[in-house]
Amino acid sequence: MKSENLIVNLSFQFALDTIVYTDTLEEMRKYSLAKQLLKSGTSVGANIKEAQFGESKNDFIHKLKIAEKEAEETEYWLMLCKHSKSYPNPGKLLDDVIVLKRILGKIITTTKRSQS
Repeated sequence: MKSENLIVNLSFQFALDTIVYTDTLEEMRKYSLAKQLLKSGTSVGANIKEAQFGESKNDFIHKLKIAEKEAEETEYWLMLCKHSKSYPNPGKLLDDVIVLKRILGKIITTTKRSQS
């Protein structure tokens, strides 16, 4: 990706890494969790990308809040994988989603402040 937008780039790479991890889950026949994780993990970046073309600051914030909720859900699924004995450890994916959540929170807060 050539874009210089940090959150777009990070969320895109996170989605790619999520796909690789969920492929591993599917190979292990962990279909239900793989499907949930794939949906939420790739949705983070999709909503961030969509926010870049928001119709207003409020629309931008709204779409980033959806991305933040998807990141929260993704963290939950990854925590289940981490703490379940029969699932592979998600490793860096868990760290990456926490970073994404922090950045999203800061962008949302900063954008709200600039509206005042």
